[in-house]
Amino acid sequence: MAGFAFSVSIIFEHMHNGYLESTIKQFAYYRSLGEKAMAQVQDEDLFRQYNEESNSMATIVKHLWGNMMSRWTDFLTTDGEKEWRHRDAEFENDLKTRENVMQKWNQGWDLLESTLSSLTAADMEKIIYIRNQGHTVYEAINRQLAHYPYHVGQMVFLAKMWAKAPWQSLSIPRNKSADYNADKFAQEKSRTHFTDEYLKEK
Repeated sequence: MAGFAFSVSIIFEHMHNGYLESTIKQFAYYRSLGEKAMAQVQDEDLFRQYNEESNSMATIVKHLWGNMMSRWTDFLTTDGEKEWRHRDAEFENDLKTRENVMQKWNQGWDLLESTLSSLTAADMEKIIYIRNQGHTVYEAINRQLAHYPYHVGQMVFLAKMWAKAPWQSLSIPRNKSADYNADKFAQEKSRTHFTDEYLKEK
């Protein structure tokens, strides 16, 4: 029985570690998408709004930064909605330069990545709180893995509208799906993460 319990423990540890590795790569992928989108617009377009109710790319970055700093600071030990966070102010853009925008962007993503890298299999079933609502670590990570790509997608959409030069596709180029599939199916089956090819280009 002890041997069986040990085997189950090893299996679950492998599952937890596999999940963490996968999520770290997926977050890195969306970070890369945002950076590649912002790189295709002029500095002034980072601050451009479609209308009064919409956010600029800079404002989205400021919101992501505020959320990340709040959620991932002392992730396992304090509520994810920190008393010092001012969420409403995140939508009042006071960033003035591309350098300001990228400083916030990098600070938030760097904290997220360092926190995830510090987690272990033993942490995954722990309960953490966001506004007093309990989440397993799995649930808390999944919550942000849905939230951040939602906003990165908005940034990509804005960048495609504002880009002056021909848009450089961030996924499979338009009308190139057949070529892409032919290349993939010409290769041997392999166990890789879908983000690997995109992150290699970063």
